[in-house]
Amino acid sequence: MRPTVSEPVIGEPVDQSGQPFGYARRFQELVAYRKARALAREVFDASKLFPAAEAFSLTDQLRRSSRSIGAQIAEAWAKRRYPRHFMSKLTDADGEQQETQHWLTTAFDCGYLSSEETRRLGGLCLEVGRLLGSMIAKAGSFCQPDPDQLHEEAPAYRISEETEADSPTFLTDH
Repeated sequence: MRPTVSEPVIGEPVDQSGQPFGYARRFQELVAYRKARALAREVFDASKLFPAAEAFSLTDQLRRSSRSIGAQIAEAWAKRRYPRHFMSKLTDADGEQQETQHWLTTAFDCGYLSSEETRRLGGLCLEVGRLLGSMIAKAGSFCQPDPDQLHEEAPAYRISEETEADSPTFLTDH
């Protein structure tokens, strides 16, 4: 039996005493990633009943956007040393989540999904969206600097007055 959205996909990481860690060490441990995977599975199962005529259009678009959410979260995790890149990839994941909502609504409009199924899958999208929004808002807690990583001093972009007085002045025509 497949795990549902509320069940963990991968076991919780625990310390030596069996207590769960308060942080994720891999993207697979993120709740948002787990729920995105579950959403992609649910969308895949629901779209199996779509007509064959939709195989290369609506079915493909819906499956692609739902699967991309987890992929974007994984990419964000890889870029967490750079807070802006991290937030950008999470924003992309949220965009895919919203695209998935659109395709679910389109599938409902075409009569391929019931109202109940559309609401259920849409609710899963909203849950993933809330988790992504929270991650974006708390990006700093995910993007802690690595203490073992070497950092260069920032270069001086301003010239001190002492240095400026000793420097030759070049005239330009622009």
